[in-house]
Amino acid sequence: MTEATTQEKEDQADYEEMMRDSAEKRAADSKALTEKGAAKADMEAQKQSREEGKMASTKEHMATMKYIASLHAECDWLLQYFDVRKEARTGEIDSIVKAKAVLSGADYSLVQTRAHRFLRGA
Repeated sequence: MTEATTQEKEDQADYEEMMRDSAEKRAADSKALTEKGAAKADMEAQKQSREEGKMASTKEHMATMKYIASLHAECDWLLQYFDVRKEARTGEIDSIVKAKAVLSGADYSLVQTRAHRFLRGA
């Protein structure tokens, strides 16, 4: 009987120790779960802010690309019509010089500005 009582006391002590260990483990697991939940919430907030930042950056990039495309089109137009514009400017400058000369007293009434080839072609 004493052997059974001793065995029961040892078993009871082992059980109580196991219950203390289990309680400590549950407390540690609960704390770890709380910390991981907080870390997850922080990471989700960072992810959300980065996604918003990325979206804003993407919109800004698209606006910049649209502006660059419009500049490119404008430059293409300027290059395409450069010679025409240069000729027009030269004509305007020549007209201004002649107008200035007329205002200064020059007489261009007898000056032939175009060559007439009416009868020479035959």
